[in-house]
Amino acid sequence: MSAHPSGRNMTVGSPTKHILAFSLPLLAGSFLQQFYNLVDSWVVGNYVSDAALAAVGMGFPVMTLFQALFIGLSTGGTVIIAQYYGAGKGEEVKKAVDTIYTAFMRSVIPVTVIALLLLKPMLWLLRVDESAYHEAWVYLAVVSVGLIGTIGYNFNAGILNGLGNSQTTLIFLAIAAVMNIVLDLVFVLVFEMGVFGVAFATILAQAFSWLFGVAYINRKYPEIAIHPFNGRLDGKLLRKIVEIGLPTGLQMSLVSIAVMCVTSKVNSFGTETYGAGFNVGNKLDSMAFLPVQSLCSAVTAFVGQNMGAGKADRAVRGTWAAVAMSAVWTAISAVILLKWGDVCAAVFTPEQMVVDATVVYLDCVMPPYILFTTFYVLNASLRGAGDSLFPMINTIATMLVLRVPALYFLANTFGPEYMYWGYAVGWVAGCALSVGYYCSGRWKKKGSLAN
Repeated sequence: MSAHPSGRNMTVGSPTKHILAFSLPLLAGSFLQQFYNLVDSWVVGNYVSDAALAAVGMGFPVMTLFQALFIGLSTGGTVIIAQYYGAGKGEEVKKAVDTIYTAFMRSVIPVTVIALLLLKPMLWLLRVDESAYHEAWVYLAVVSVGLIGTIGYNFNAGILNGLGNSQTTLIFLAIAAVMNIVLDLVFVLVFEMGVFGVAFATILAQAFSWLFGVAYINRKYPEIAIHPFNGRLDGKLLRKIVEIGLPTGLQMSLVSIAVMCVTSKVNSFGTETYGAGFNVGNKLDSMAFLPVQSLCSAVTAFVGQNMGAGKADRAVRGTWAAVAMSAVWTAISAVILLKWGDVCAAVFTPEQMVVDATVVYLDCVMPPYILFTTFYVLNASLRGAGDSLFPMINTIATMLVLRVPALYFLANTFGPEYMYWGYAVGWVAGCALSVGYYCSGRWKKKGSLAN
């Protein structure tokens, strides 16, 4: 057997301490990532226009759609690597890394070309106002060209997470955040490059973060060194990764479509008011969600390692500890955004109408947010155990089948002030299904994928 890569062994010791220790660096990194996304919005909202602010906000669901399958493969890689690491199979960890990167390098260029070809149809579906159309197209075109950096970073993070190393991704993100902020200010304020400058700064920072990550992994973990063009691909391992990652990627794609459907309806009430307010509201609730997102990444790796070691009961204890921690944080963040949402929104735009539209969003979304975070944590645990089919079905039912029709019905019947309560309709069902399925224990029947 090849040398076992060093990392955090989460199969012994306190589950709560392991999950917290794993998630805190991820949280710090996520705040950095979100911070430089917020800087993008702040720069365009204050120094370009509200139309540009709406254009940048529309980029998120579109780019998530293009990245989804790769992020799904990254998640599948995290689970496989975590389970092999938990089982002490160093050679299989190396094979998984080679397989992930070979699949990535063979497919990233075709996906980039497809993304560029789909931009105009996407903007048409989003019903983007003429005032924001050009900025939206420019932003998405530039970011699409830089997909390789974003996806590459996610693969690096997936590999390290599987090994239980979440600290290093914080370094990558810190570098990207500083670069992005500096370049944003230089390109927009000094060279007056507008939305193009914001997008160009983003892809340069992400590309550097990816390449720095490859260099770091190769130096720190020579036993699993990344060689992107070695062409090594294990068909059996790839099938395992796809079995877990494909449902996750499809889920993300369909959720992105659901978000675009919501955005389309929101934009019908005015891109520069409700569209911009929806963008700012999304930024704020995304900030509130970051600790939960970090806990979910920790839970996936924790459950993966413990399932690989044959410790399903320990995986359950860690999962419920994460649910409790996410519930506490969600309650705190909901109170903050409900009480001071207008103050937070005013940071991104001086327009009172946009601030008011943001408050409408927060007043509807934040009260039931705990339902969303609960089913999100449970779904992350199921993926760590290798069961990604139920989370996919549950999320699609929640985000697409229930939420979108409910939002359209409320908007058409009661007006835009009530449409965001459609979120709660989906979350009630999603939370109930996740809790019921998880408590049934059916997911344990999959056993360890490392066998």
